[in-house]
Amino acid sequence: MSSGQGSDPHLLALLRAIRLRQSAPDAAAAGAADTAAALSELSAGKPPPKPEPAPDAGTPPPAAPGAAGGRDPGGATRPGGPKRVGGVGRATPGGPGPGARAATSEGDTVAGPQGGATAGRSGDDDRPPKAGSELLWRGDQGAALGRAGLGAAARRPGAAGPPDRAASAAYGVPINRVNPISGINPAGPATPVPAVPGVPKVRPIGGAGTEFPSVTPAEYAAHFAHRTARRNLPSDGMDPGDTMALRDTQRLLSTGLTFAGGVDEVAERLWDALLQAQPDLLTTLPGTPDSQRAQLARALTWLVHRLDDPPAVVAGCAQLGAALAECGVQWNQLQMVSAALAEAMRAGMAPGVWRQEFDHAWRWTWQHVYEWLVHGGTLVAYQPTVWETEVVGHQLRRPDLAVVQLRPFLPLPYRPGQYARVELDGVPGAWRPYSLAGAPQRDDVIELHVRAKTETGVSGTLVHHTRVGDRIRVGRAEGAMGVPAEPGRGMLMIAGDTGVAPMKAMLAHLAVTQDPRPAVLFWGVRNLDELYDIEELLEIAGEAPRATVIPVVSEGDPGPYPYGLVTDAVAAYGEWTRHEVYLAGPPLMLAATSLALQQLGVSPQRIHHDAPE
Repeated sequence: MSSGQGSDPHLLALLRAIRLRQSAPDAAAAGAADTAAALSELSAGKPPPKPEPAPDAGTPPPAAPGAAGGRDPGGATRPGGPKRVGGVGRATPGGPGPGARAATSEGDTVAGPQGGATAGRSGDDDRPPKAGSELLWRGDQGAALGRAGLGAAARRPGAAGPPDRAASAAYGVPINRVNPISGINPAGPATPVPAVPGVPKVRPIGGAGTEFPSVTPAEYAAHFAHRTARRNLPSDGMDPGDTMALRDTQRLLSTGLTFAGGVDEVAERLWDALLQAQPDLLTTLPGTPDSQRAQLARALTWLVHRLDDPPAVVAGCAQLGAALAECGVQWNQLQMVSAALAEAMRAGMAPGVWRQEFDHAWRWTWQHVYEWLVHGGTLVAYQPTVWETEVVGHQLRRPDLAVVQLRPFLPLPYRPGQYARVELDGVPGAWRPYSLAGAPQRDDVIELHVRAKTETGVSGTLVHHTRVGDRIRVGRAEGAMGVPAEPGRGMLMIAGDTGVAPMKAMLAHLAVTQDPRPAVLFWGVRNLDELYDIEELLEIAGEAPRATVIPVVSEGDPGPYPYGLVTDAVAAYGEWTRHEVYLAGPPLMLAATSLALQQLGVSPQRIHHDAPE
């Protein structure tokens, strides 16, 4: 059965009734009445009703017989008969929010269901409705709503006053029933029950002018034609002129460093200038003055050599910004770096050598570097920071144990006593925690004391397959152990096996800062062969004002050291209730030692160790 232009209106009325019956279970009686009426009209051969002319603007349309003015779900008053206009209207673009309307070709508007836009239709057009029009009814929508009980209550033809409840009952429409589709009570008040709210408009990404534009097919084709024409450009999309400008700037930076005495002298003068302008900046960063100068020299060399590779420069500056943010650097402390850098360059050049283009090149470069640093610093709140390190030392102290020395390329902040997780290229995705044996105030080298549990894995790779020059990734420092903030409080440190690594870091801190507090380290081992780091520990303790290292051997010949359990040696040495106690070693050792200390009167709040993993 066709419903296009030229179809029989009586058959369309029958189809309308069938759709109504299927879509509205509560209007089954009304559907039966419509079916009977359509069949009777079909047998009688009555001509279809002629369309009524559209009323003038401002004149209310007359109510159609058998239907009363109702309200559509969007809240717009629907006249008793359908409003017909000439031509087919077009829906205006926009979201289907409440109150949205569609403009017809004649300038008229018709409110659609749910407040959405509905296109107008000419009185002679019998084509099926387009998207956005009524779903269930065709033709006289007001009359269909009245008969089905899904609109306002019906009125008798020519009658005035309130709706006739008997008229609705005559069509078999239940009284005081709410239509499940539109939410309208046919016999209820004039204000309809609120329908499901319309979907809000899509929120644009960014500020004004960043919305997705509507692109015509011609513009779409032109866009891809332009991309095809640019395929011969470099992979980063830069024009040749931009590449030449970057290389000119790179040449100026390199020439300026050479005329200023070399990168090492420039880094030293830059460090001195920063110390005078922003002393808090340098004290925030880890390392000694010498190690900080060396890092500045490496940073300047790296920047000049890679300036003609913008993606690499942006990525490197973002990593540096994240590292500086982890160190606690404030961005306003970096604003004077460009002026300090230009002054460090100018001070190293002979009279008449300095040119204004050197100053412009360094200031322009730092302007962009500063923006990329800030961008990288904001990422620490959304993603973990990872430091790339280089293996600068690998010493196999025992067949299954190695001391691995790492130098981070970027400042790595940590507190002596903390640990960090490391990842290797040979075992990707496996991050294992290791204590950081080192002192940030002494140098920028950290140590990992690793016992190999297997030939492979992270520990086996670090011990047996790692060489000087390899790269190791290190995560953010973790752990609550560290030198007590309260000055003068003594420290008792008890370590087992490789648990001596965080204790070594705290002893080094005491030695570098010349902290006068008393500190005693008991290192419990099974035999003398396990004292793999005793020489360095004794040397560091000798540099501290009041530090002592006491190895305790539990098996075999103890040599010059005490023999027995480490807890017995601790109990025999002295009284520890006024000390902060730090433990590190195997899980069983931590549990046994903590219990023994509590029996000696040490408060559990004074006992510190990291949770075993």
